[in-house]
Amino acid sequence: MIFQPAIIALLLASLVCVGLLVGSAPYAIDIIRHWNINSGSERQLVLERRTYLLSTLLTFVFATQLVALLLFVFNADKMSSMFVGAMCAVGTLNVNVFGFPALIAQIVVFFMAASWLVINHVDTRACDYPLVRAKYMLLLALLPFLLVAAVLQLRYFLGLKADVITSCCGSLFSEEAPGVTGDAAASPPLPTMIAFYVSLALATGAGFFYRLRQRGAYFVALFSALAFVVAMAAILSFISLYIYEHPHHHCPFCVLKPEYSYQGYWLYLPLFIGTAAGLGIGAIQPFARIPSLTSIVPAVARKLATLATIMFSLFAAVASFMVWNSNLVLLE
Repeated sequence: MIFQPAIIALLLASLVCVGLLVGSAPYAIDIIRHWNINSGSERQLVLERRTYLLSTLLTFVFATQLVALLLFVFNADKMSSMFVGAMCAVGTLNVNVFGFPALIAQIVVFFMAASWLVINHVDTRACDYPLVRAKYMLLLALLPFLLVAAVLQLRYFLGLKADVITSCCGSLFSEEAPGVTGDAAASPPLPTMIAFYVSLALATGAGFFYRLRQRGAYFVALFSALAFVVAMAAILSFISLYIYEHPHHHCPFCVLKPEYSYQGYWLYLPLFIGTAAGLGIGAIQPFARIPSLTSIVPAVARKLATLATIMFSLFAAVASFMVWNSNLVLLE
C-alpha cells in the first residue's frame, strides 16, 4: 500500500522538508544570535551568505507544503477504490485513526507556510533585511508543527491495510452523526446561507477597503479566517446538497470526484488561496512601521488584498452558480 506513487511522493517530500528544516535549525539559531546588518565582520559576511541559501531552501520547503495538501487530498480520493466500504476520500481517511488528524495538520501547515512565504518575500525586498531574525524565529516555531504533520502522515500511510472495512462518508457527514460534522450537516440551510454570504461579504469588503485605504489589515485577516470556517460549514450544510441534488448527502469530499465534474476544486482552490492571502496581510502588518518596510508592506499587502478579494468573490460566484444551477429545492 505504501508503494503507491503518490504516497511515495508525499513521504519523500515530507522527509526532505523536515530534513532541511532540522538541518537549518542550528544555522537559524546562529543567525538569530549574531545577525547584525551594520557589521562588516567576517562572521556577518558568512551569515549573509547563509541566509541567502537558507531563504532559497526554505522557500522550496514551504512551497512544497502548499502543493502537498492538494496531493494528499487527491491521493486519498483516488485510493478510495482500494478499501471496502469507502466511496470517497472519507473512507480512505477513516481506515485508521491518523487519517483526519494528518489532514487537519496538513491544512494548518498550509496556512503557516503561506504566511511565512509572505513574510520572507517582504524581507527580501528590503535593502537591510529587517525581518531576518523574525522569520528564523518563526521558522523554529513552525518546525514542531511540520514534524507533527510529517509523523501523522507517516503513521497514517504505514497504517493503511487493504483488508480493513472502512466507513463511507454517510456515517460521518450526516445529520445524525455526533460531533462538529453532524452539527454542521444538521444546521438549517437559510441561517447558514445568511452567515455564508455575510462572512464572505465581510472578507471581500475588508480586502477591498484595505486595497483603497491601506487600513484594517488585521480585520482582513480576521474576516478571512472567519469566512474560511463559515464556508466549510456551508459546504457541509447546503452547498454540497445542491451539487449532489440530494437532500441528505453532505460529504465535502465527493464533490472532488469525476462524476461531479471535479466541482469541488472550483470551490476549495479559491477559498484556500483567498484565506491564505488574507492571513498573509495580517502576518506582515506588525512590521509595517519598520523604516525600510514602510512602503514595501503596504504595496505587498495591497496585492494580497486584491488577490483575497478576487478569490473570495470567485468562491462566492461559483457556490452561487452551483446553487442556482441545481434542480434541488431546499428553500420554498
